[in-house]
Amino acid sequence: MTTLTITSLTKDFKGTKVLKGIDLSMRSGEFVSLLGPSGCGKTTLLRCIAGLESPSGGTIEIAGQDVTKLPPEKRHLGMMFQSYALFPHMSVVENVRFGLRMSGEKSKAEQKELAVRALERVQMGHLADRMPAQLSGGQQQRVALARAIAFEPRVLLLDEPLSNLDARLREDMQVELKELHRTLGLTTVFVTHDQEEAMSLSDRIVLMNGGVIEQEGAPAELYGAPRTPFAADFIGAANLLPATRSGAVATLDGTGIQMPLTGAGPDGGGEVVLRQEDLHLSPTVGADAPVHVDVIAHVYRGADIVYIVELAGKRMRVVRPRHEEPIPEGTAGLGWRAGALLWIAAA
Repeated sequence: MTTLTITSLTKDFKGTKVLKGIDLSMRSGEFVSLLGPSGCGKTTLLRCIAGLESPSGGTIEIAGQDVTKLPPEKRHLGMMFQSYALFPHMSVVENVRFGLRMSGEKSKAEQKELAVRALERVQMGHLADRMPAQLSGGQQQRVALARAIAFEPRVLLLDEPLSNLDARLREDMQVELKELHRTLGLTTVFVTHDQEEAMSLSDRIVLMNGGVIEQEGAPAELYGAPRTPFAADFIGAANLLPATRSGAVATLDGTGIQMPLTGAGPDGGGEVVLRQEDLHLSPTVGADAPVHVDVIAHVYRGADIVYIVELAGKRMRVVRPRHEEPIPEGTAGLGWRAGALLWIAAA
């Protein structure tokens, strides 16, 4: 069953088109990430769904009801912001109860019961009487999440909720969000600029760029079959090399270097997509590393080492495990995993 349907949605700010005809639908219980760089329109789209911004055109339907002109409190949505927006003068349970109280749909006893249940779902029931100032950043975030789910919304909207957390806590909260979604089955829209967050949490990713949907699909689809250079580079930071295709072989522009391609595609110009983890370096050119490259530098990341190499005048990144023999700067051989090279035809 479809829970959320967006049709031809546009939004203009002082003559600038921020959303340019968005069409999107979500199944009941689906977790969808709106992913893209700053300024791509993802937060504006979320705010239009929430009723915090009025679209310039198009419609928004929730559970079959046109809510385009309804105020936020009539849409039965839960929303969690990047800043947790907790009231410092209210206890944890009163913060969670606040949205229920404002809706006026429940008695005081029912509000308290729903607030306590929501806190227990995020492992915060034992801190119900604390004040926000007595909580850690991660605990404050859980309270904000409890407030968003307390009245069992039709759709849960999350606006970059993990961006203010440190790396370890962010990973922990990703696991908790995934488990909470599995338990409650809430239809969820999650805004993020972090492709790793989107990949780990989502049933489907909607990649946005310049106010339009660049590509959408399951995480594995976007990673393994990007349709545009932007999608290839944003999801996984691919190496892109201009080339000309003939059959199943691409010849890199300005060189005689030929590379075997995976999948069908039209002959002509385009770009070869090389994921950095699908490449390997060798100190010398050989059968498994047949292409000459120049090693420019390397970056140690703990679990692995990223090598910066130059091929046909373009710089690329290659990942090697830290336990393998280091490759010195200078000439080296480059190879790739069989079947790993993708092709994006020129638009």
